Amino acid sequence: MTFDDTLQALLRSYATEGGINHLDGSNLPSEASVNRLASDVMHLLFPGYFETEPLTRDAVREHTRRRLVSVHERLRNDVEKSLRFAGGGDTASPAERASAIADAVLARLPELRRIVQTDVQAAYAGDPATRHVEEIILAYPCVLVVSLQRFAHELYRLGVPLLPRMITEYAHERTGTDIHPGARIGEYFFIDHCTGVVIGETATIGHHVKIYQGVTLGAKSFEVDAEGNPVKGVKRHPDVGDHVTIYAHATILGGDTRIGTHSIVGANVWLLESIPDNSIAYYRNENLVVRSRKKRETAVESRKQDELQAWNWSI
Repeated sequence: MTFDDTLQALLRSYATEGGINHLDGSNLPSEASVNRLASDVMHLLFPGYFETEPLTRDAVREHTRRRLVSVHERLRNDVEKSLRFAGGGDTASPAERASAIADAVLARLPELRRIVQTDVQAAYAGDPATRHVEEIILAYPCVLVVSLQRFAHELYRLGVPLLPRMITEYAHERTGTDIHPGARIGEYFFIDHCTGVVIGETATIGHHVKIYQGVTLGAKSFEVDAEGNPVKGVKRHPDVGDHVTIYAHATILGGDTRIGTHSIVGANVWLLESIPDNSIAYYRNENLVVRSRKKRETAVESRKQDELQAWNWSI
C-alpha cells in the first residue's frame, strides 16, 4: 500500500469502526496537562524537595503563589473539560462549577499536607532500610502514589469524572501501584516496595495500615444488569481496619470482606471472607489458618518456624 492508500484506509476505519473515536466531541483533558498538574501538586505538597534550585524561606511565598496560580488554572481547565464531557443537568455552567471545584480542592491542600506527613512518618517508622526522611520523600514510590491518590480522591468525592483516574494513572505508571481515586484511606499509610499493589474503588483502609508489594484489595465478582453490563456504584472491595499489616502478594476480595483491627495477613494468603480483630491469617502447608494473635505477637515476630515465612518479610 502507498502512503495515500494507508491514509484512506485509516480514515475509512474512523468512519466504520466506532467506539474508539472521539470526533466532534468535547475537548478532553490531555495526558500532558494532567501529568503536569500531578507533578505540580507534588511540588505544592512537598515544597523544596523537587526544585532544580534551593528554595529559601524568603522566596517561598512568591514561589508558592506562582505555582498555585498555575495549578488553579490548569485544574480549573481540566475539571471543566471533564464536566463538559460528562454533561448533566446541573443549573450552573461547567465553567462555574469547575472554578468552584478547583477552589474547594486546592483549599484542602493544607489538610492533605498534614495527612501525607503521617504517611511519610509511617514509612520512616516502618522501614529499617531508610536513614532519612528526605530519602523517603525523594525515592520511595509510596509517597508519590499515596499523595496523588489523596488529591485525586478530593476530586472524585466532588463528582469530577475522568480527571481523578487520570491523575492516579500518572502515579500508577510511575510506581506500578494502582490505587483507584475512590478508595478511602486513613492516616499513617505505608506501602513497602509498592510494585504490583492494586486497591479498588470501594475499598476502605483504616489508620496505621502497612501493606507490601503485590497486595490486591479487589472484587471477587460484580453484579450485572439485564443486558449483562456491570452494575456501577456497588460495594465490591474489602475493608481493612486500623493497625493491620498485609504481607506480600496477599489477595483479599469482596465488598463484604473485612480485615479486623490489629490483624496480620501473611504472604500469598487468599481471603474471600472476613477475619476478626486481632487475628493472624497464614498458610500452613496448603491449609489456610486464621487464629487469634498472641498477646505479644507483632508483625515481624512469630513463635513457630512454619509460621515465620508467612509474615516475616522485613527487607
